[in-house]
Amino acid sequence: MASSMLATPVYAAPNTDEIKAEKEQKEKEVESVQAQLQTMVSKISETEEKLVSKGEEIQKAKEDLAAAEEKQQQQYESMKVRIKYMYEQGDTKALEDLFTSNSIADFLNQADYIETVHNYDREKLQEYVETTKKIENLKKTLEEDLANLEEMQTSFESQKEQLSQTLAEKQAEVENLDQELQAAIAQAAAEEEARRKAEEEARRKAQEEAAAAAAESSSSSNTTSSQSGSSGNQNSNTSSGSSSGNTTSSSGSSNSGSSSSGSSNSGTSNSGSSTSKPSTGSGSSSSSSGGSSTSNASAASVIVSAARSCLGTPYVWGGNTPGSGLDCSGLVKYCHSVAGISVARTSSALGARGKAVSSPQPGDVVCYVGHVGIYIGGGQMIHAPQPGEVVKVQSVYGSPWYRRYW
Repeated sequence: MASSMLATPVYAAPNTDEIKAEKEQKEKEVESVQAQLQTMVSKISETEEKLVSKGEEIQKAKEDLAAAEEKQQQQYESMKVRIKYMYEQGDTKALEDLFTSNSIADFLNQADYIETVHNYDREKLQEYVETTKKIENLKKTLEEDLANLEEMQTSFESQKEQLSQTLAEKQAEVENLDQELQAAIAQAAAEEEARRKAEEEARRKAQEEAAAAAAESSSSSNTTSSQSGSSGNQNSNTSSGSSSGNTTSSSGSSNSGSSSSGSSNSGTSNSGSSTSKPSTGSGSSSSSSGGSSTSNASAASVIVSAARSCLGTPYVWGGNTPGSGLDCSGLVKYCHSVAGISVARTSSALGARGKAVSSPQPGDVVCYVGHVGIYIGGGQMIHAPQPGEVVKVQSVYGSPWYRRYW
């Protein structure tokens, strides 16, 4: 009867296996996006190195071009003096050709030049013209390469941002699935507990009903046995009461001396022997660390001062000269060099080395993927933003990390 009355409710447990499988799939997608993002970051770093190198080549080409043009101008002025001398000797055609030509190249192309200027002058001028054209072409080619690299870098940056956004979305999906999974597990546990309690309640009711039926059938026999048992208990209590009084007389004895046997030693103490002496080593350590801190603070101050001195400098790829041209990593390298600290030349290397810090101080390097700056405190930095802009103060943006070299 008890078995037939036991009822077990049935609950629909959530399918945690499906949620686990979906979560694992999303985690694989996150790993894939992270791998793509890491590849893109590597491409940005490689492109930056090429941009810096190409920028330095352009700076060198500009210097060579300026030197060649200066030499060319000097030779041109000397040639005018010689032609003036020839004019004074009666040859007016050369002088007319010189002053009516649009440029020295135009003058060199005139047929009469061969008849009026010595071969030496002609060869030297032609050499300078060719050198100048070669340098101009090189400069043009380098600038085209630089423009292509900048376009590539911009594309990489855009892809990086898209991948970062995708990664954040995938991570959010994984987090949501994890919450769903935890909720499903909690629900399953709650339903299992409810089922267990229902079973216990049904079993308890069945046992109570069975016990009541058994008690009802045997009530008359239980009454007779209880009466006979009570009379026997009275006789036993009488005999036990008479004997209990005989045992109390001996219980009064006690070992009164035992409590005083150990009391004589209670006043002794070794506390005086454990008195410690102040350590002399800690004082020298704090003094040494204080000097180091002062030195570090001085270096950081020099770095910030150097960064402020570069404000207004145009952004130039591969630029290393304040007032003339700097790129972001060139600015950071220059500021540290003023403080006597040697650092890397690219933002990727600067962001990977040094000491990582979570609470930036003025003089630390503000690091992004493909960009760096000098932290000056108050949530601001000095940096060279991008081509077409100048070194300036700007609030720290986004989610940078910080490195310390001082």
